[in-house]
Amino acid sequence: MQSIAAGLLGKDAFSGGASTALLGAFLHLIIACGIAAVYYLACLVWPALVKRPFIYGAIYGAIVYLVMNHVVVPLSRATPVPFSPAWFLDNLIGHMLLVGPPVAFVARWSAAKAHEQPSHAT
Repeated sequence: MQSIAAGLLGKDAFSGGASTALLGAFLHLIIACGIAAVYYLACLVWPALVKRPFIYGAIYGAIVYLVMNHVVVPLSRATPVPFSPAWFLDNLIGHMLLVGPPVAFVARWSAAKAHEQPSHAT
């Protein structure tokens, strides 16, 4: 979690103990909620995203990974790390399987629940 806090604090995050780990956990939660919200909003514009959650979720997971690591992290105060093909593939595949699809399936469930809600118009 301190590596996430390092995006704001730089190297000092690693000497901050539990407080910077807690900050990193909070930031991770905010980022994850933002990632899920973006996908849900995209579902409102492109309904196909709801119909094929695994495929589009995997694509979204790859996009999230690439944007976070090639746009957000370079703009942060985190120390750059050397490129490693194994690390890259591990994280890319991890996001394609463990980040994007769960977000897509929750968005699908949320969209279905929203359509089930009865109208309260008077």
